[in-house]
Formats: sequence, C-alpha cells, structure tokens
Amino acid sequence: MPDIGPGTQMIVLFFLLLALRVPVAFSLGLSALYAMWRMGFGLELAGDLITAGVARYSLLAIPFFILAGALMGSTGIAERMIRFFRVLVGGLPGGMGVVGTVVCLFWGAVSGSGPASVAAIGPMIIKGMEEDGYTRAHAAGLVCAGAALSIVIPPSIGLVLFGVIAEVSISQLFVAAILPGLFMGLTMLAVLPFIAPKGAGGSLDRLVPDPHGGLPYAPRLWRSFRDSFWGLMTPVVILGGIYSGIFTPTEAALVATVYALLVGGLIYRSLPLRALYDTLADAAASSATVMLIVAYAGLFGWVITVEDLVGTYSGGLLALSDNGWVILLVIMLILLVAGMFMDAITVMFITLPIVLPVMHELGWDPVWFGVVVMINLAIGLITPPVGVNLFVAANVARLPIERVARGALPFLAATLAGLAVVAAFPQMSLWLIHWLR
Repeated sequence: MPDIGPGTQMIVLFFLLLALRVPVAFSLGLSALYAMWRMGFGLELAGDLITAGVARYSLLAIPFFILAGALMGSTGIAERMIRFFRVLVGGLPGGMGVVGTVVCLFWGAVSGSGPASVAAIGPMIIKGMEEDGYTRAHAAGLVCAGAALSIVIPPSIGLVLFGVIAEVSISQLFVAAILPGLFMGLTMLAVLPFIAPKGAGGSLDRLVPDPHGGLPYAPRLWRSFRDSFWGLMTPVVILGGIYSGIFTPTEAALVATVYALLVGGLIYRSLPLRALYDTLADAAASSATVMLIVAYAGLFGWVITVEDLVGTYSGGLLALSDNGWVILLVIMLILLVAGMFMDAITVMFITLPIVLPVMHELGWDPVWFGVVVMINLAIGLITPPVGVNLFVAANVARLPIERVARGALPFLAATLAGLAVVAAFPQMSLWLIHWLR
C-alpha cells in the first residue's frame, strides 16, 4: 500500500475485502486488526475493544426488542396489527406498500431500534408486498427505510444519547421528533406511485386473512381494532412507562418482551412451548448477526477515533466556509459518510464533541439539531457499505445485499429530500414544543 496512515489504509482494505465478497462483519474486523497492527498496538487489545463495543447498556435493547418482535410475530400479535392497518387504509393506491410504511412508523414507537424493527415486521411486510406485485428487493428496501425511522420516532435510544451528550432535555427531543418522523414517513409514501405495481391496493385479504372481510368498512374496522387491541397497546405501555419515569427506554425493551409473552401466552393463548423454543432460537440467531456487525463496527470506530480521521477530515471541511448553511451541509455530509461505516452510537460519540461547539457558536437550536442528527443517522442505517438495516433485511428476505441496496435507493433518495426539508425548516421540529408550552 502507499505510504498513508493506518486509518486510511484500513478504509481502503475494508473496501477491498468487500469487493472480494468477504462478509461485512469480517471485513470490518480484519481491516481494523490490520490497522491496529500497523499502529503498533498488541492484538490482545482487540478482544477488550470488541467486548467494550457490545457491552454498552443501551445495546441491550437490540436483542430484547428483536425477541419482543419475534414473539409478536409468532403469537399473531403483529399479524393482527397489520390486519388492522390494512383495513384502516382501505384500498388506497400502493396497497401493501402503504400498509408497510404505516406499520413501520407505528413500530418505531415500539422498538426504538432499526435492525430490531426489520427483524420483527420485515417477514410479513415483505411477503405481503411481494404477493401484491412489488419486487422483493423494493419490499425489503421499504422495510429498511421505514424501520430506520425507529431511531427518529420516540422513544429513541439515539435521542436519549444525544440528550445526554449535548445536555439537552430528552423530553423536548422526543416531542420535537414526532412531526419530522411523520414527515419522513410521508416522503416514503411519495415514492410508492413510482414503484407500485399496477393494480396494487385491491382486495388483499388473502395476504393477511381477515375473518370479518364480508362486513362493511366501519364494523370491519371496529372488529379488527378489537382483535388487535393488545398489540396496539404496546407503544402505549412503552411510551407511558418511559414518560412517567417507571422505566428507561432500554428497560422498555424487557418490558416489551414480557408484555408480548403475557399477551401471546395468556390472552391469545397462541404460544405453545415448541413455538416459544423456535422463537427464542430465531431471535438469538438474528441478534447474533446484528451484534457481530456492531462488535466489529466498534473496533473499526476505535481505530478511526485513535487516528482522528473524523476530526482531521471534518476540520478541513469546516474551514471551507464561514456561511452557516454551508457548515450545516458539511456537518450533515460528515454524519452521512460516518454513518456508512459505523453504528449510530459510535458516530455520535465520535462526531458530537467536534460539531457541538460549532452548533453553539452559530446559535443553532440544540433540539432541532438533535433531530437533524438523528435523521442523518437513520439514513446511515440504509446506506452501504455498513448500513445495518440492509444486512438484517437481506437476511430476512434471503437476498444478496446488493439487491436490497438497489431496492432501497428510491427510499434513500426520498429520505435525503426529507432531511433537507427538516434541516431547512427548524419550525417543523420546534412548533410542537412551543405549542405545548
């Protein structure tokens, strides 16, 4: 390799390994280990760093929310919820694409984790959209993008971390993220007319069978609501517990798991022991896949921190202009690029110490800025090469990562446009806060 720093060599090697079709987790790990060797660190340090990368308390939410989602799927809770939203939106153009978007937005208030949302609702949404005529790649792409909004729509672990690092009110961040999160969902709906198959949105009872399918709209909607009531109560239980201070967002993951067990086992009585074992095994496998990427991404991010790549590159970019809008554009570009390689938690801990002083100097509202940061990081979840949602969706849809990435491109473009609007109009984030005062 040319005489460049170990950090830059690591990035070059990472892309080379990806080109050779080495799995992304091992591409991250091998390139990071090479950089550590070049930097003179003993490789025995790698074990401690990998352990530290997955030992963050907030990351406990991922396996528990994956388990909660798997339980809701295996017990029929998620199916009942999808049936309700299918009846609610009726025969709108776009069919299961509209249902998938709405369910993703709703699920964001349940999980707070993009990968967990993909694992929980992805199988049913992808299957339904494919049977409605969508390509499997576009269906997986919609789930990727919609589930990414889980870190924007409260309760969001990312917003909690931003509030802690930036010393901003977490409750205000939660309120401020509601309207932008819904707006980002609308941008996804705007994509559907361009990719929806002709005739999508007809009678889709065959996709999610409805025992009340012969009734008029109003009584059918009521009965589907009654059937799905306990599932629809999930975000009420979670958000109510968080806002009342009964438990933290991370603890909410365990509450969601226990809630799913109680509803599936005691209320719906649809959780036999064999199904419980299979659900636990599937959730463990999905969690292991996601956490392996997170572990090696933490090692990769540690090398970037030690080499100060983000600080070096962002320092050069920030010196390009004194215009506040240009600087904001540069910061968003840094976040988007960083999100291509690292998990959201790592990106925040690396970049926020650099950009927060700039935020204060330019007089930006920290609550609005926090929402902009979260949307940037949400987009990073669906951006190659290390968009975690892409890999979970590829696993769920049983497609190569390249096809899922291509299917997500229209939604990636829509979310980038939505990010531009949220960044250009801070009132969208701040209006609800001012109205509630």
